[in-house]
Amino acid sequence: MHAPCVAFLSLLAAIPALAYDTAFAFAANATIETRSIDEIYQAALAEGGLVTLWHGGDESNQQDSLKTAFEAKFPGMTLNVTVDLSKYHDQRIDEQLATNSLYVDSAILQTVHDYPRWKQEGALLNYQPAGFEQIHPAFKDIDAAYYGMFIIAWSNTWNTDKLNVSSISSYADFLRPEFKDKLVLTYPNDDDAVLFQFNTIMQTLGKGWFEALLQQNPRWVRGTGTPATLVGTANNSYVATFTSSIGLVPSLPMKIDHSTDAFFTSWPQTGAIFRDAPHPEGAKLLHNFLMSVEHQNATGTFSSRIDVASAGGYPGIFDMNNTNPTAFGEWMGDRAQVERFRFWIEDKIGSAQGLSPLIDDL
Repeated sequence: MHAPCVAFLSLLAAIPALAYDTAFAFAANATIETRSIDEIYQAALAEGGLVTLWHGGDESNQQDSLKTAFEAKFPGMTLNVTVDLSKYHDQRIDEQLATNSLYVDSAILQTVHDYPRWKQEGALLNYQPAGFEQIHPAFKDIDAAYYGMFIIAWSNTWNTDKLNVSSISSYADFLRPEFKDKLVLTYPNDDDAVLFQFNTIMQTLGKGWFEALLQQNPRWVRGTGTPATLVGTANNSYVATFTSSIGLVPSLPMKIDHSTDAFFTSWPQTGAIFRDAPHPEGAKLLHNFLMSVEHQNATGTFSSRIDVASAGGYPGIFDMNNTNPTAFGEWMGDRAQVERFRFWIEDKIGSAQGLSPLIDDL
C-alpha cells in the first residue's frame, strides 16, 4: 500500500518541497545507468516497445513533437503521451497507486510538491539516467527519485504584427493604454505557476498594480498555452500575454522579453519513473533520451543540465536577472499559503471558466 496515513501526509504538506531531502534523506540505493542507449533501446523493445507518459500541459497536442521525435529515434517504440493539467494528472496517479492499478510509467509535471510525497510513499524508482551528474544539484533529488527535465520560464510575449514595439521589459508596461482590452492571461487561480507569478509581482509592485491591470479588462482563459496561441492567431485583437512560455527563440511575428521590474517565474519541470511502472525499460529509454545533450539542445529553452547552453545565446537560468528557479518549488510546498492567495485572487476575478484545454475560438 503506497498511501501513508493522513497524519503523516499532513506533516509532509507543511514542509517546503526543497526541504524534503534534508528532513527525510534515506540514502536509497539508486540504479546508475551504465548501458549504452542502444542497449537500453533493445531492452525496451524486448519488453514490448511501449512507454506511457503523462505530461503536464493544457493543449492536447503540446507533446506531439516529443512523440514524433522519440518514435523516429527509436523505431518500433510507441510513446503513449497524455497531456493534461498537472493538478488533474497527479490525483489520478494517486488513485492508481492507492488501488494498485498503476498503468503510467513516467510523469513530467508542474506540481513539483508531489514528487517528495511520492518518494516518501515508495512510489518512485531511484534511477540515474546517463548524464545525471550534469543535472544542476538544485534540480534533482539526492536519491535520484525525481529531477528537473527542462526549465519553463514565463516571458512577456507579443505579436509584432499586432503591436509594433521592440521591447516589453516590465510588468508596468502592460498598464499602458495600448493594452486596454488586448491582453489575454491565464486565470491565476487555475494554475499554480501563474498564481506564483502574480504573487511575486505584487510583492514588488503592490496590489495597486493588480487593480490597475484589472482596469485593462484582460481576457482570462484556462491553460498557459492558450494565451500564446491566441496572441499568435491573426483573427483576434489580443496582442500580448505574460502567462505563457514559447521558448527563447520564437518564430516571427512572436517576440519575447523578460521583465526587469519584478521577478518572472521559472522552474524545473520535474519528472520521475514509477517504481511499479509496467514498462520500466521503456521509461528508462525515454528519460535517457529526454536528458541527452542532443534533446536538451533541441528544446529551445533553458536546460536543467549545467553542461548544456541555453538556447538563443541566453545565459543559464541561474545567471538570468530577476528570476529564481527554485523559489516556485519552495512556495508550492506551503499549500496553506498557496490556497489563501488562490482564493484572494478568485474573489477578485471569479472562478475559472471554460473547458480545459480550451479548444474553441483559438
